[in-house]
Amino acid sequence: QVQLVESGGGAVQAGGSLTLSCTASGVFVNSYCMGWFRQAPGKGREGVAAIYSPGNNTYYADSVKGRFTISQDNAKNTVYLQMNSLKPDDTAMYYCAADPLAMTAIQHVGAMLPRNFGYWGQGTQVAVSS
Repeated sequence: QVQLVESGGGAVQAGGSLTLSCTASGVFVNSYCMGWFRQAPGKGREGVAAIYSPGNNTYYADSVKGRFTISQDNAKNTVYLQMNSLKPDDTAMYYCAADPLAMTAIQHVGAMLPRNFGYWGQGTQVAVSS
């Protein structure tokens, strides 16, 4: 049974930083494409960043390039999202997702689509105040 458990969300002022964690069980983060999505109230789910270590691939949405960094610790089977220079527009529920084939789709489409990920966590809330 696959489980993805997110943590690390919270409230922060604009310009601040947060690090989100996603600990996986039932899958190995070093063999799956691991991604972070976010969803703000009234908006669709947006792909933020993804990593696929077998291909040494990463993907970042334009809105977070240069501010967010995705990484993983294989020993802890955990994926991280380091978020710096946070803006109020980053306020959302952040979800961890996993799929063995998602990076192929990301490279083909040029974007992260929720339908390309088969496993999801419950989310962690990030609130950025101005």
